Amino acid sequence: MSSPCQHELIKRHAACVVWFTGLSGAGKTTLAFALDDALRRKGIHTAVLDGDSLRLGLNSDLGFSPEDRATNVQRTAQVSKLMVDAGLVVIVSLISPQAESRNKARSLFNEDQFFEVYLNTPLEVCEQRDPKGLYRKARGGDITQFTGISAAYEVPGSPHLVLQTQALSVSDCLERLLAMLEPALKRRSAN
Repeated sequence: MSSPCQHELIKRHAACVVWFTGLSGAGKTTLAFALDDALRRKGIHTAVLDGDSLRLGLNSDLGFSPEDRATNVQRTAQVSKLMVDAGLVVIVSLISPQAESRNKARSLFNEDQFFEVYLNTPLEVCEQRDPKGLYRKARGGDITQFTGISAAYEVPGSPHLVLQTQALSVSDCLERLLAMLEPALKRRSAN
């Protein structure tokens, strides 16, 4: 059986998780795919786990209760762990509103393998963006337990990076993300 270190040596970069958290409409999916593209262009082996896609398959049996949200995060974290063990940089785009669930996800990884990125985008900006019309439905009572409206979002206490997507362009955010990741990705290539 091969070890994660062997996979990292073969791929010539360290494996890790970049975990985007924030309200719906904060820009998690946009940044996840932008980061994925930028890393692939650098020869980094990546995978994106997007909350919407996961809810079409792996997590299709879950609703939006606090318990189901915790299970959503737990399953995503377990899949991320398997992918990191295979030497990938895993980019997770998940509201993950509960601090306890995010902390449990973080606990699966070594300290230098998990990067929590909080998209600190004001609710009013997320509502203006509202790409799927979800806030309108939540305000109208059509969606219950909607994070930021009728369900709480617990702000991360010590994220690795905070991005205010209402003030920063995608390229500005990307520049900060790459600067955060560069030392970690070089960790194995130097060996």
